[in-house]
This record gives sequence, C-alpha cells and structure tokens, in this order.
Amino acid sequence: MKNEKDIVTSQQSHEQESSEHEIRLSKITSMRESGIEPWPNAVKVETKATDILADYEKEQDGEKQYTAAGRLMTTRDHGKTFFANLQDRSGTLQIYVKKTLVGDDTFEHFKRDIDTGDYVWVQGTFFTTKTGQVTLKVTELKLLSKCLHPLPEKYHGLANVEQRYRQRYLDLMSNPESKEKFIKRSGIVQEIRNFLQTQDFVEVETPMLHPIPGGAAARPFITHHNTYHMDLYLRIAPELYLKRLVIGGIERVFEINRNFRNEGVSTKHNPEFTMLEYYMAHGDYKDGMALTEQLIQSVVEKNFGSHKIPYQDKELDFTAPFKRLSIKDSLLEIGGFSESDISEANIDATLKKHEIEVKGTPSYGLKLYTMFEECVESKIVQPTYITDFPIEVSPLAKRDANNPEIAARCELFAVGMELANMFSELNDPIDQAQRFKDQASAREDGDDEAHYYDEDYVHALEYGLPPAVGVGIGIDRLTMLLTNTSSIKDVILFPTMKIQKDQEKEDKAEE
Repeated sequence: MKNEKDIVTSQQSHEQESSEHEIRLSKITSMRESGIEPWPNAVKVETKATDILADYEKEQDGEKQYTAAGRLMTTRDHGKTFFANLQDRSGTLQIYVKKTLVGDDTFEHFKRDIDTGDYVWVQGTFFTTKTGQVTLKVTELKLLSKCLHPLPEKYHGLANVEQRYRQRYLDLMSNPESKEKFIKRSGIVQEIRNFLQTQDFVEVETPMLHPIPGGAAARPFITHHNTYHMDLYLRIAPELYLKRLVIGGIERVFEINRNFRNEGVSTKHNPEFTMLEYYMAHGDYKDGMALTEQLIQSVVEKNFGSHKIPYQDKELDFTAPFKRLSIKDSLLEIGGFSESDISEANIDATLKKHEIEVKGTPSYGLKLYTMFEECVESKIVQPTYITDFPIEVSPLAKRDANNPEIAARCELFAVGMELANMFSELNDPIDQAQRFKDQASAREDGDDEAHYYDEDYVHALEYGLPPAVGVGIGIDRLTMLLTNTSSIKDVILFPTMKIQKDQEKEDKAEE
C-alpha cells in the first residue's frame, strides 16, 4: 500500500508540472511574436564539454574562444548575472552569463524565455571562480530547443521507478548512473563483436518472423501476415536459421539478436530480450566452454580493467577457466545433499521430503535436474559451468558419447542466474526427426513450450551439418551482472510495461 504522504506529494508534483507547462507554452507565443524561433535549425557544435575542460586545464588560456551546446540542468539568478550547468553527452560544464558581456537583448531573452531543460548553444572564454571551478564566460548564446516541461525535481535523480522505465529520456538526463549503465552495455556488445571477429566469426542477420517457432522451449508471440494469409511467430531463438548457415558453409557465424518469448516478467525476465548466439563448426561443447570464458573474460577486462568486479555484496572473479560441476556434483557441493540422498534408490524420498514435483514418469537424470533447479541454481555465486543435462530437456543437443541419457551440454551460471547455454549440436537428421516427433507429442499433451516439428530444418540436416557447437549468451543478464544491477529493467532501455491506465487502476486499488 502506498504511503499517504507519497500520494499527496505525487499529486502536488503533477499539479506543479501542469502549471509550469502552461507557463512555458505561453512563452512560445511571446517568443514567436518577438521573432524568436523556439526550435531553430541546428548550429554547428565541434567540441564537447569535457574536451573543453581538459583543454583549458592543459593550456590555461583565458583568451581562447570555445563553443558548446547542451541541456541547461540548473540556473542560478544573481540579478545581472546567471550561473548555469550545461550538460552534453560527455558531462557537465558550468557557464556564466553576464548582461554586459552578452548584451541587453540576449540577456533579457535568457532571463525571460529560457528555462532549465532547454537546449542552448554558447560561445565564450574561460575563467576560474573563487571556489576554483572552471567556468565558461559566455559572450554569445542561442536557444536551440525549448523544453515545455520542468525537469525532475532538482535534477538529483528520477526516484519514481515506474516513471524511469516509462520515460527513459527523463531517467537518462537526470540519473547519470543510469546513463552510464547503457554506455557500458554498448561497450560490452562492441567487445563481443570485436572478440568474435578476431576468431574468424561472421556476423549475420536472420529472420525475426518465423513460420515455425523453434530453437528454444518457450511460448511464442503470434502475428498474422495479410498478404500471404498466414500466421507467423516472433522468433524465440535464431538457432535453426544459424545452423542452416553452418550447413551452407559459413562455419563460424554469430548474431546479436532480439528474441521474444510470451512468458512472465520479473527482475530476470523480459518478454523481449537480446541474445548472442554463435555457432562454430568442428568443435564440441567443451570448445564452447573454453571460447565463452575467454570471450567473457575479454569483455570484463576491456570494459572494467580487471577480471574481478563487484556485484551487490560479493566480488565475482571472471578469470578463466571457470569452475565446472556436473548436476550431480553441484547437488553435493552446493546443495548440501549426500550421496545417499540423491542415489537412485532414495531420490524419490528426497524429492518428496523437499516437496519437489517432477511431472510424468521422469528418468533419474530428470529428477536430478529438477532438484538442481529447485535447490542449487539460486545458490551459485561465482561463474560456474554446470554439465550433464538430461537428454529430455535438450532436444537439439547431441547425446554424450559415453552416456546416451545425458546431453553433450552445459550452462553457465553466476549469482543465481543462467548466463549462457551451449551444447554439441545434434547433426543426426534421423535422431532430430524423432526428437521433434517426441516434442510434438508433448505439445499435444498440453506442453505449450515444447518444440514444433520443423520439416524444413530436418531436410537441411540431411545435407550434412558438420560437428559443431552452439552457444547462447543473454546480453541483458550479462549486462546486469557486469554493471552491478539487480533488475533487468534497469539495463533495457525500454522494458515491456503494463499499459499505463491499467497500472494506474491497480495502484489506485492499493491506496
């Protein structure tokens, strides 16, 4: 339930914003009557705030003319002078506007028409204030774009989490740490590209509209193509298309792609998310493990300068090689179970004791896997590879050469999150066809996440997929981890949100 004080404060804030909006709209009319365009054409800007400051610190030249442009974040009126903070993509610059320097008309225009939030262009020289702050002494000033709403209070940060997600532009302009996370995200993605390209991988783009959803166990979003009179599915994974490319001869291929899964929303899940998937011919899942830990280590080192980074109250070490545990060993070492607890003779009793349900008539391997999901996954802290997944939950993976009941597969976990999934690709078209049939039967029995039968993909396999490994890495979760973020919505620029009117009804009901 919301605090009554918070509700009153929110209402007062909305009323103040509405009043301020009306005031700023009235300024538009008066400016145009005076021949001033509130949204003029662009003025060339050749320098950034931080570059100007660095140059001044180096040269100490108080006569050199500089130009800058940015958003006014604060203004401080001292009668015949103003101090203001100008923010551009690089940082913040203090400016000093004096009536005798810019002239009466410009000064009155600044005082009367310009507000916090407006974009302005300035030119001037530098001086150092009594407090030692390097400041641009403005000799010329132009309005570039009028802002019709007040910025978040005192620009110290947009506190309302819901508003931060719905109005990300306000979050970025008022919360520097939020903007920095998305800049870091860009650097993470760029280093992934750089690393894979040095390893001879080719970046591609595959369809986002699929006639048959495949490549993962998930419920798809459905749409309709009017011209072809056919239903299509937003992709849940690009896997089957990327493997078609390996069959075609692009032996090392990757895609950084958007996937869509019609599933729940949480701090670790968003229906629309970003994945890296790469496929490498003439390798198996162990090669995928080695390359993936090198990739992540490179990303961490290039973006953060160390293999060790903080996450919440922990320090994560991404120095390769990462720890490796089978599902069974993880139950012993992390889950705290004994060999007797998870033996074939006693595992049913252990499942019952911990109230863990496994549907159907599961294999011993599936029982172990279910226990891992319930009792171990959330307890993993350091980057750890988990191996020996049952074949039932790995319909696209090759069987282990020594044990056909398990898949040649592993997943990478850290702080309770799955970061990557990889396996030796199933390249036997006969086995793949049978597994698709088994999945189709599971769908008929009510499993909405089971795979469809993809006849075209089986036909492609019949032309020969070389032995290969495929790896999928969740970009959003990796970014969460590396930027010390607890919610996936804080690293997705525009996360999926409930319709605002519906959200407001829920909030009102809780009051």
